[in-house]
Amino acid sequence: MSLKERIYSVLIVSAAEKLNTALTALLPESQYAPVHIVSGISAAKRTFAERTYDYVIINSPLPDDIGTRFAIDACNSSGTVVLLMVRAELHADLYDKVAEHGVFTLPRPTSKQTITTALSWMSSARERLRKTEKKTLSIEDKMEEIRIVNRAKWLLISEIKMDEPNAHHYIEKQAMDRCVSKREIAEEIIKTYS
Repeated sequence: MSLKERIYSVLIVSAAEKLNTALTALLPESQYAPVHIVSGISAAKRTFAERTYDYVIINSPLPDDIGTRFAIDACNSSGTVVLLMVRAELHADLYDKVAEHGVFTLPRPTSKQTITTALSWMSSARERLRKTEKKTLSIEDKMEEIRIVNRAKWLLISEIKMDEPNAHHYIEKQAMDRCVSKREIAEEIIKTYS
């Protein structure tokens, strides 16, 4: 699937109506949906707790907080890419605080072209995170299968008095003979002997 076919969910945290209008104009529904806008960090925390977002765009400062802690926390959650927009005179200091956590920063005022470029960087970062998430899930699935197969082997050892190599061979042979995964055979053994 190409990046142009992807749809990204967006949380905009900004109290500036003019900027909110400009940002939503840069986020066509064909590529960005849903787009939620909240005006403070407290509301952002509540909204973020209810669902995950691909992008979080924070226009700092906000009425209730500067937003750096929320930016870092959002960036550390699974798969979220964060853009922190700050006044130009504060940019260098805030960049030093958040860059090591993976938060993108932009000084304000900024241009439409710069925001468009930042959105394309965010797409690249989000896709990289998506690949990492898939690898992690794959590894977790494999680890779970190993745990289930090992549990089944120990049941065969304790209930049928097989030794470990024979229990392992039995599970592998059953899986090959029946054209199913070792996990399915192991789950049947667990169900039978537990």
